[in-house]
Amino acid sequence: MIRKLTCGLGALGTSLFAATAAFAQEATEAAAEAAEAVAAPVAEATEAAAEVVAVANPGNNAWMMTATVLVLLMILPGLALFYGGLTRAKNMLSTMTQIGAAAALAMLIWIMWGYSTAFGPEGNAFFSWGNAFLSQVTSDSTAATFSDEVISEYVFVSFQMTFAAITLALILGSTAERMKFSATMLFAIIWLTIVYFPIAHMVWAGGGLLFEMGALDFAGGTVVHINAGVSGLVLAYMLGKRRGYPAEPMPPHSMTLTMVGTGLLWVGWFGFNAGSELEADGTAGLAMINTFVATAAAGLTWMVVERLSGHKGSALGFCSGIIAGLVAVTPAAGNSGPFGAVVLGIVASIVCYFFVAKVKGAMGYDDSLDAFGIHGVGGMVGAIGTGIVYSPALGGPGGDDFVMGSQVMTQIIAVAVAIVWAAVGTLIAGTITKMITGLRVSEETEVEGLDIGEHGERAYN
Repeated sequence: MIRKLTCGLGALGTSLFAATAAFAQEATEAAAEAAEAVAAPVAEATEAAAEVVAVANPGNNAWMMTATVLVLLMILPGLALFYGGLTRAKNMLSTMTQIGAAAALAMLIWIMWGYSTAFGPEGNAFFSWGNAFLSQVTSDSTAATFSDEVISEYVFVSFQMTFAAITLALILGSTAERMKFSATMLFAIIWLTIVYFPIAHMVWAGGGLLFEMGALDFAGGTVVHINAGVSGLVLAYMLGKRRGYPAEPMPPHSMTLTMVGTGLLWVGWFGFNAGSELEADGTAGLAMINTFVATAAAGLTWMVVERLSGHKGSALGFCSGIIAGLVAVTPAAGNSGPFGAVVLGIVASIVCYFFVAKVKGAMGYDDSLDAFGIHGVGGMVGAIGTGIVYSPALGGPGGDDFVMGSQVMTQIIAVAVAIVWAAVGTLIAGTITKMITGLRVSEETEVEGLDIGEHGERAYN
């Protein structure tokens, strides 16, 4: 009897255990289903929030669109009038046409393979062809700024496109009045590909050599000005001197147009410098005031140095000083306090005057419109000086851990890399161009003027 009772109780316990286990399994499954039901809308909400964050900030987008157009203003008509006025009348249209056509070609190359190579996808890997012809850029894609904000990627592509275009155009100041139009266009394709795109990547792209080293270049001291100036110097040596230079006087044919071009360059430079912050914030405001005061100081300094050298303060000197100040403050625009920018403008103006007035004649090169003397040298002064004025002790935005000596050495390395890369790359591009089209116009065309000889028209009738 007891045995039967024990067996019955055991069976009952087994049944209860099985029922409990089944109930627990059902409860677990129900809980999992409930968790999934809760998680699904949470995940959807998270994705929706992410999509909201990725929408371009309208204010920043509007400012960057404006800044991009301002940089275009620097090229046409700004640089075209500035350089054109400095040439002789018979080469006015040739100079302006080369600038406009080269800039237009640079824009097309930029969207075909330039943007993809300088700012490629997959971690900004150089020579990433996955984004060639902007294949991965849409009206919904965005580019990150220096904060958590984003702007339209098309706007970022356009902004950087104008930088490539004006850098190429700046070189033509060294080659004015003697380089073939066909050679200019072929050289542009090769030079952009092997010189500009690699340097832009090294300095500005995440993963770039100089970017990772911590080199400071807010708006293009190395990428634009040293690059263009050194490249212009190499081409000037390859082309040789203009016929009659330096024995024959070759003054600017229209300082009026050069002054107009200078003003347009200064106005457009606010897009160049303040726009490089990629946002309409306090740093953009800092870049804006620095672009005012460094430039003003440099323009006046050049005229003072002219007087101290025994000459009259000239309009040409004022314009040259303005450009020297703009060039020097470019890498330091958001990396310096206003008074540091003033000092940088003064120093750059003095050094550039020395190179234009003294060194060029001593070295015997014909840098027609002083692209190297102002852009190259001014860019070097500005790039190295940025390592000094970045110091918080001088009003710069450097943090408590800033070490001036270390930063200056980094800046010097960046300048050296830019000089060597630009010089070697330009020599290669110039040699290839010379083999295919030749570099220089005929003597007859040079005497007659490139306006008629190359384009069949005159600037003035």
